[in-house]
Parts: sequence; structure tokens; C-alpha cells
Amino acid sequence: MRLVIERGELLRALGHVTSVVERRTTIPILSNVLLKASGSVLAFKATDLEREVIEEAPASVESAGSLTVPAHLLHDIVRKLPDGAQVELNREADNDRLTLSAGHSRFALQTLPAEDFPDIAVGDLPHTFEISSGDLKRLIDKTRFAISTEETRYYLNGIYLHTSAANPDNPVLRAVATDGHRLAQVDLPLPDGADGMPGVIIPRKTVHEVHRLLEASGGSVTVGVSETKVRFEIGTVTLTSKLIDGTFPDYGRVIPQSNDKEMKVSNAEFMSAVDRVSTIASERGRAVKLAVSSDKLVLSVNNPEGGSATEELGVSYAADQLEIGFNARYLLDIAGQLEGEEASFLLSDPGSPAMVRDTSGGGALYVVMPMRV
Repeated sequence: MRLVIERGELLRALGHVTSVVERRTTIPILSNVLLKASGSVLAFKATDLEREVIEEAPASVESAGSLTVPAHLLHDIVRKLPDGAQVELNREADNDRLTLSAGHSRFALQTLPAEDFPDIAVGDLPHTFEISSGDLKRLIDKTRFAISTEETRYYLNGIYLHTSAANPDNPVLRAVATDGHRLAQVDLPLPDGADGMPGVIIPRKTVHEVHRLLEASGGSVTVGVSETKVRFEIGTVTLTSKLIDGTFPDYGRVIPQSNDKEMKVSNAEFMSAVDRVSTIASERGRAVKLAVSSDKLVLSVNNPEGGSATEELGVSYAADQLEIGFNARYLLDIAGQLEGEEASFLLSDPGSPAMVRDTSGGGALYVVMPMRV
């Protein structure tokens, strides 16, 4: 195999694929990236057996071939080469080393056979649809903070992506995440081709990887779904992932239906106030008390070891007086996702979960469980 490729193109492609390569693995070839040169393209593939990323970059290929080399080592070398450098990759047929040359720099890297590189058999993906990168990024942004990190409840370690026809006139594509303490739900109009797709739980690592790829992408994303796999085609990158094999709980049961005490508050003022008073809260509890009465909200924190703090805000509230406690971090996470100037809190009693809606609309709702304070 012999080719020449521009350093920027090589670095871009390696940056996309090496992110799924584990730095420590008991299977040596999983530390490698598969390089395959043919025509005028150098193709890249990397996997951790759960996820697989495929990318390609234009190259001047003198002789075709394929091999695998240590992914992070290659990425680190290319990252340190000067901008605009022309990188030559060469491996002679009777040699097990890849030679990388750029200017006066020369590196020889150990290779492993391309035939030994694992392949995630994708199989048939019967449901395929297109979604704008902005819409997909929004679904992820507004739900991923609520993904559980508790491994024992593995079925909560991802985003539940499914269709909902609760309103037959307005079917939606819905993303839901919960860790048992808070829940995030976001809806989008149902894309063409998504109707009838199975509900799937996309693993946390895959969610973060898709989000990273979307940061540098515009246009549309093609999503393919089966019972066991999901595939995202984002620009020149294709990410395939196994799904979490489990049943997502009936989240509808925890969404309050009878919370009739509505409090509207400036979201920016609320976030700042919660952030200030929670400074004094204990790291363990992070509890903040909300005492809401006619058009007034008093936020308070009492930490026996650190002191106390209170702050008063003007709000729109006409129901009975109520005192309720929440984890300050959860309140800030939710408020940080709201797009409107006002946040709408729908409350019931001190022991019941609160529902938070974005007054700008947008199909997002959040549920947060109370704390005893």
C-alpha cells in the first residue's frame, strides 16, 4: 500500500474514528484503526465491538491495500505534524510495518492484518429516515443530561427514541431519558420513514459520540434502525451502534397529570438565584427549598455546617402557599435547557414530582422529584 494524503484530511478522519477506540483493551486489534486504500480514497474504520465508525478522505493512491495500525498513536503523530504537510503512507508487501513520512519526519508503525479486524454485522435496517442535524442535536441536547449512570439499571443508560401517536393528528418522534430523579422528554414532528420504527434505547456512549459528530456537521442525518442496531450517517461519517437490550420503563406513569399549581418565573433570574443560594449547600445533598406564595418565591438553603442563604424572586402564582425541596443541580440542569424567557412549574404538594415546561413551546417537558428539606 502506498499513498499520499494531506495532513488536515488525515487528521479530520482520524479524529472522527479514534474516539471509539479504547486506550486500554485486552484485544490488541481493537486498539487499531483499519486503513483501506483504493481508487482515490483512504477509508478508515474503528470499533470497540459495541460501536463502529467509518470515515473516508481523499488521497492520491499509488497502490491499493489495507492494514491496521495503532489508532491513538497514529492520531498523535499526525496531530503534531505541520499544517498543510503532505503525508506519505507506505507498506511494502513483505514488511509488517507502515512507514509514515512527512517532510523530514519519518515513523515506522507496527501493523496487524486487516483480515483480523472485527466487523459489526449490521444486517437489515428496515426503518430509515432523514432528520436535520439541528433537530437531532436538539433531541440529544435536551435529554442526555438525564441519562442514568447507574449500571445496575442498564436500561436507563441511554436515550429512549421512539414514535408516539398519543395525538393521532400529530404523531411525533420522541426522545426520553431518566435517572429516576428527573426525566426529560422532547418531541419532534415525525420524519418521513420513521412511522412504525421500534422503540430503541441508544447507549450513553453512542449518544455522546453522535453529539460530538453533529457539532461539526450541517445538513441532514440519515438514521437507520432495527431491533438491535442503529446507524447514523453524518456527512462522510457512518456510526453504527448496538442498542441496549432491555425494556424502557413506562415513563408516562411518572409524568404528573393533576399538578394544578402553576408558577411562572423568569428563567434567567431563577437560574442565577438557585446557583447563588446553592453555593452554601452541602455537596452531598444540594437541597434547596422553594417557598412559593402569592406572586413571591423564596429560595432557601440551610446547611448546619456551612450556614444558610435565602433569596426572594417575583413570580406569577395564584394558588395556595407551598413549600417544596429539590436538588439544586437538577433544577439548574433543567433550567439550562429551556429556550423561553419564562419557566413554567406545575406543582402539586411537597411529596409529589414537579413538571417544568418551556413557555416557548418546542415540545419539551421535564419532571423532577422532590427532596425532603
